[in-house]
Amino acid sequence: MQHLEHSDDIPFERQTVKGSEIDALWQDLGRAVGSVEIGLARIRFEPGNRPTPAHDHGAEEEIFYVLAGDGTSWRAGVTHAVGPGDCIVYRPASGAHTLIAGDDPMDVLAFGERRPAELCHLPRAGVLWGGPSWVADAVAGGHPFEREAKAGTLPMPERSPRPGWIVHRDAVAAVEVDRPGRRYAARRLGVAAGARSSGLRHVTITPGQSGWPRHCHSAEEELFVILAGTGTVRVGDEEAEVRSGHVLSRPAGTTLAHGFRAGPDGLEYLSYGQRQPNDIVYYPDSGKVFLAGVGVIGRIEPLGYWDGEDLPAS
Repeated sequence: MQHLEHSDDIPFERQTVKGSEIDALWQDLGRAVGSVEIGLARIRFEPGNRPTPAHDHGAEEEIFYVLAGDGTSWRAGVTHAVGPGDCIVYRPASGAHTLIAGDDPMDVLAFGERRPAELCHLPRAGVLWGGPSWVADAVAGGHPFEREAKAGTLPMPERSPRPGWIVHRDAVAAVEVDRPGRRYAARRLGVAAGARSSGLRHVTITPGQSGWPRHCHSAEEELFVILAGTGTVRVGDEEAEVRSGHVLSRPAGTTLAHGFRAGPDGLEYLSYGQRQPNDIVYYPDSGKVFLAGVGVIGRIEPLGYWDGEDLPAS
């Protein structure tokens, strides 16, 4: 199936700066499954290491989900404890941030937007990243990651109480749906942690049941990561088996509806997507359309039912 891959088949690439704590293995899961306007990386890093310089995006919102390992979120010189099941939202222009692994290796998912006019500031390195490249005159002092390493180790003050932009999965109330053939629970992690331009949901589907009704988006792109269990995903008329580690991308405007069904051991996954006020969601099984920007839902008459006289020319 197109846009569906298992993480075991996607190679890791190491990004490191010699003599510094910047050292991590990266999997570009988003590119591997053909995502267009949003991205997803899986990052693994050893105790005491961090994957990136401290950086602050000017426009892009990032959401991290911790799969394994305890560590520290560092933002604008303030530190907070993070661990498995935590969702961390870094809003743009909210302070330079990074993650540091604690006594055990960390394994995290990093979800983010791809904005062509994005500016990203690395204050310790004295570098600004504009769009697809580093600002030319800044690179003369060396690669930005190397410049960050020359700034020395991050100051690590005592951890502060956890803020609202870090939430644990189990602390977020679940919306439960129980209808004939459809039984699942969804937790809006992104909303709970203050995300605004993107969203992250944690979904569990009861064994043998279906989840969210099949649908397709006109403007919003979605990414799915299977965390546990087994099941099937249907995209258009095509169906494929999924299990822990599978990643699925659903670009906007394909007209192909998608939906999940759990196997005998249930299905657990993360759903990441954009929030576009101009988005239209179509549910083919019920013939309903949801207008996201105005919060209106209703049934429509598909084009196939018309006589063709009023159809657009192209």
